[in-house]
Amino acid sequence: MDLLKVKADLYDELGPLLSAEAEAEAPAAGVDPADLEQAVWVRLLERGPREADPTGRARWIRRAVRAEARLARRRARREIPYGATPGDVAGEPEGALLHGEENRALRSAVARLPGRCPELIRALLSPRDLTYREIAGELGISQGSLGPVRSRCLGCLRRMLAAEVAAPGLRGRER
Repeated sequence: MDLLKVKADLYDELGPLLSAEAEAEAPAAGVDPADLEQAVWVRLLERGPREADPTGRARWIRRAVRAEARLARRRARREIPYGATPGDVAGEPEGALLHGEENRALRSAVARLPGRCPELIRALLSPRDLTYREIAGELGISQGSLGPVRSRCLGCLRRMLAAEVAAPGLRGRER
């Protein structure tokens, strides 16, 4: 019970400062202030400020908010939304043409795979986003063997696509 009182006091003491700091840093990080505030509370509960001094705690809160904002900015730069590719530019006919050719090459390679691989890879690439249990039910195989079969099929697909891609030319000067 004493621990709950300590946490409640900590929340009452640091809550307004944390909210203000999160509101200030969130727009620059491109995240919701509540998400930033929650991340700092988690950080606080995991390893929190050890100082009993209130100015030390305030300094820790400011540093933690800024660190979480930096992490959010880095995460936003790395993440790609579903349905987009890194070089995808909407509205460009060249991009749509190349994307279509890549899809055709992939579908062609999948069709040439041995055994049950074509139907398994088609199920994995399905826009319905099937779970392993659903895929196993559709294909009539056990869910436990789905992983090894998938791994073997993807290995075959990688080898097939690597053989079809031209080797890069020499760079620099040739002697």
